[in-house]
Amino acid sequence: MGGSNGVIGGIPYRIALAGGWIDQPFVSRHDPSPPGSMVVVSVRPDFRFMDYCGIGTSTRKIAQRLWGARIPERPPAELVKELYNEENRGREAPSGSQDMVGLVYPGVSRIDYDFRHEAGIFPAGVESNTDPGVAEWVHRVIHVVPVAQRPAGYSPLDAKNIQPSWVRRLGASGRACFESVVNRDLRGLQESMNECMHAWAALLPGTVRHATIKVDLEGILHHYQSEYGGAMYSGCGGGYLFVATDREVPGSFRVRVGIPGT
Repeated sequence: MGGSNGVIGGIPYRIALAGGWIDQPFVSRHDPSPPGSMVVVSVRPDFRFMDYCGIGTSTRKIAQRLWGARIPERPPAELVKELYNEENRGREAPSGSQDMVGLVYPGVSRIDYDFRHEAGIFPAGVESNTDPGVAEWVHRVIHVVPVAQRPAGYSPLDAKNIQPSWVRRLGASGRACFESVVNRDLRGLQESMNECMHAWAALLPGTVRHATIKVDLEGILHHYQSEYGGAMYSGCGGGYLFVATDREVPGSFRVRVGIPGT
């Protein structure tokens, strides 16, 4: 991995695209037609991302404490469980395992979750694409716009509306996202990201509307979706906005996908 130094470290970051929240058992258990999928992308640590923005920085800090500057050369599924168990030791509300998968697996990965498999805690399957052409395409079309860190006192779980039909749509958005990325289908990618945000708003309204959020997340999202075709937030409560487009997006930056040999 390139871009490592004493401040940033060499372990990748990760970004999550469509399908997020399907890694949580309280969601996946209601999927009427499992598995449901989501997409994570290994990101080269070329600079420091902000904390509290849905980039998995807390998980990455634990990985650095466990493993130092590099991901160990051991079976990735084993590393995911080791990291998950370390982060969630003693926690009443465990984080989902997609953070760990995104850090450990290279390239662009589709993660499949089925509540019948290990109670939905760990993936029923992971498919990773490390094609350099796909990595370059993601670098070109995903534009990252800083919006706002999650505010103090914020929780996305204050309101839950876990309807099976929306859970199915959420998981389907992740599968469509991965297929679109692999096929370098920009319109399909845009649609999957927009669909994911519809599902978030329906299942967990606090992901975009909450008493502690002072930024008009919905208004910002709708602007970029209508102007560029597709957009979604990096996580609940704001963070960064990912805009999928082949146009330039003022104020945005791009990321480089972490694949072997780079």
